[in-house]
Amino acid sequence: MTHTARTLALAIAALCSWPLAAISQPYPSKPIRMIVPFPAGGGVDFIGRIAGRGMSDRLGQQVVIENRAGANAIVGLEVLKAAPPDGYTIAAASAGPLAVNPFIYAKLPHNTLTDFTQIANMVNFPLLMVVHPSLPVKSVKELIALARARPGEISYASPGSGNSSHLAGELFNAMAKVKILHVPYKGMAPAVVSAVSGEAPIIYASIPPILPHVRSNRVKALGIGNAKRIPSLPEFPTISESGLPGYEAYAWAGMIGPAHLPRDIVMRLNKEIVATLNQKDVIDRMLAEGTVPTPSTPEEFTAYMKSELKKWGEVVKLAGIKPE
Repeated sequence: MTHTARTLALAIAALCSWPLAAISQPYPSKPIRMIVPFPAGGGVDFIGRIAGRGMSDRLGQQVVIENRAGANAIVGLEVLKAAPPDGYTIAAASAGPLAVNPFIYAKLPHNTLTDFTQIANMVNFPLLMVVHPSLPVKSVKELIALARARPGEISYASPGSGNSSHLAGELFNAMAKVKILHVPYKGMAPAVVSAVSGEAPIIYASIPPILPHVRSNRVKALGIGNAKRIPSLPEFPTISESGLPGYEAYAWAGMIGPAHLPRDIVMRLNKEIVATLNQKDVIDRMLAEGTVPTPSTPEEFTAYMKSELKKWGEVVKLAGIKPE
């Protein structure tokens, strides 16, 4: 082989080996973008930032939060869908966009199960069912009896059509065989004001905004939507044990990636998310905020997602819920 030919062969070998070296770099080798398809300050943003800080420490790369709100989370999830499946773009998303939107929007541009990779379930956000003192009831059982005696005369507030609070009310109606009217508001704050004033005297609210009103006796708590009592508020029974056996409704959030995310990357991300959520200081902080940690394997999260799609699809169809 001549000197020129040898030089050319070495150059070609070097060029061919460069992509392999780049590909073989340990993951992650650069910052990770976490999309939160909601504005900053909400529940999903809260847990996304907690998970992000823990992942940054454990992975040795910064996890950058990017709030991409819009169109009931559709905007942010479309950004995730279009991202390459390399582990450098993930998203914290919740029940509404992933398990309810598919049944509300006739032409949703993505499919929860085929366009995304389930990485880990992270938390659930308990919903506390409360009533205004003007309703003469002290338990879920008594409320059901009153609602059956006054069909269509009692109403419940929610932060808007299609959210977890609305779906919780429609599930209650279906299981209890009652007709309590839905009154949507533009956000949790005005919905809480409505319930506290007695305008729409029932609400299924997240814990932080409603608990002060329960403590001051401006509203009465009838039950938690979780299957079990929550550790931070053991004095509140579940709706199931208080009069509607089998009832379970709450908001939740998990971590997802684009479709076809490699298995080794999924497992690495899952490992660090679960480790973060299992830290005692993190658990204590979440419970103090009315949030229950629910770390899972990817397989458990996928199975859970399928069950949630089936459950809420039936509720949306039965209630005839449409997008606002």
